[in-house]
Amino acid sequence: MPRFCGIQSQVTRRDMLRHCCAGFGSVALAGLLAEEMVGALPDERPALVDPRALNPLAVRMTHHAPRAKRVIFLFMHGGPSQVDTFDYKPRLQLDDGKPVPFAKPRVQFAETGNLLGSPYKWKQHGESGAWVSEIFPETAKVVDDLCFIKSLHGSNAAHGAALLKIHTGSENFVRPSMGSWITYGLGSENRDLPGFVTICPTLGHGGVNNYSSAFLPAAYHGTSIGHAGIRAEQARFEHMTSMGDSLIQREQLDLLRELNQHGLEATGRDPALEGRIETFELAFRMQGVAPEVLDISRETPETRRLYGLEEEVTRDFGRQCLLARRFSERGVRFVQCTHSYKWDQHGNLEADHRSNAAEVDTGIAALITDLKRRGMLEETLVLWGGEFGRTPAAQGGNGRDHNPHGFTMWMAGGGVKPGFSFGATDEYGYYAREDKVHVHDLHATILALLGVDHERLTYRSAGRDFRLTDVSGRVVEELFA
Repeated sequence: MPRFCGIQSQVTRRDMLRHCCAGFGSVALAGLLAEEMVGALPDERPALVDPRALNPLAVRMTHHAPRAKRVIFLFMHGGPSQVDTFDYKPRLQLDDGKPVPFAKPRVQFAETGNLLGSPYKWKQHGESGAWVSEIFPETAKVVDDLCFIKSLHGSNAAHGAALLKIHTGSENFVRPSMGSWITYGLGSENRDLPGFVTICPTLGHGGVNNYSSAFLPAAYHGTSIGHAGIRAEQARFEHMTSMGDSLIQREQLDLLRELNQHGLEATGRDPALEGRIETFELAFRMQGVAPEVLDISRETPETRRLYGLEEEVTRDFGRQCLLARRFSERGVRFVQCTHSYKWDQHGNLEADHRSNAAEVDTGIAALITDLKRRGMLEETLVLWGGEFGRTPAAQGGNGRDHNPHGFTMWMAGGGVKPGFSFGATDEYGYYAREDKVHVHDLHATILALLGVDHERLTYRSAGRDFRLTDVSGRVVEELFA
């Protein structure tokens, strides 16, 4: 048993957590980052030291010179159709209504019929001449800043497995997310905020597993602000109100830290308990920082108009994008914005894809523009896309089915070539054909842009080494500026 004030204490660390939950419930933020190891390179496991001296979010050395410092992931939950957004297929338009002239995938999510041409008008934009559907008029204005990957492919046509693949590199539940791996490898530039923030994340198709640290230490778990069931203007960090007297909080935390240290000396490290204790520490520090980041009232009227905050249709995702910029400029390493769950058009494609694009288009273009004018785009890698694409074959007459065999994502900033397109699907947009890029290749490339060798970013768990790219992954250097 630990000693306190020279008297044998009958209160264990776990008892303390259990009985004092009311006091600490006001400052604990579920899933927040902890500090349980020193800021060493990821493959250097530190020895047991005083927990007060540990800092898992310390900025780490990279394996090679980085092109980007941080990531903003704009995730379109549901699977946008590549042939209705950024992958123009004249042959598909010409053969609208005809049978698919080649074999469909052996395993399909559902039955599909004949070819379905895009219902939208297309134009070339910018000096790059990139083709963009009419449903993305604002994104078309910044197309010369975008780097398209038009040959992505995955391995699963189900939403849940595909979301996990994009976010964790695996279709299994117990894998760390991309944001967790990146924060684990690089640390964070602001110790008073989480290193990985996800805004209004999805509740389904894997839910928290899409931003979980899994077997990585708790410090690298994604911190959610709100969820997909509420609007972005209602999204807050949990328990960030009615926090009570800060001096009392500090005394409580110091007591827990002392009891924890006694336990560590007696039994050795307890990562789970250390993670919980240090979560309280971060929550305590966040009280003076996080509310200011979430408060956009001091943004100029011009900035608010730029992000579409004055319009009902664009306000929600525009706010997410603005918050992503605010967190990024304060040193948060990985920020995700999620437009959930609207892109799954098995029917009513023309109206619903148009509506979805209208909700996100302004915010996307505003984020690129705002980062660029603030001098942040060069160091910020922006990633846009969904968990898969959609079939060029019709479903239900006016919809499209899931298609992981060929789809489009794009990047901007962060050391990638602006106004560039890489790879291609076949002439109908069904299969990735030229310069194919697997999801593992995408992850390897993102890590490389951040200065991390994906084969060296490993963590040993359950007797084996794990990494974001599993046992494969090619860095697509053709995308580098």
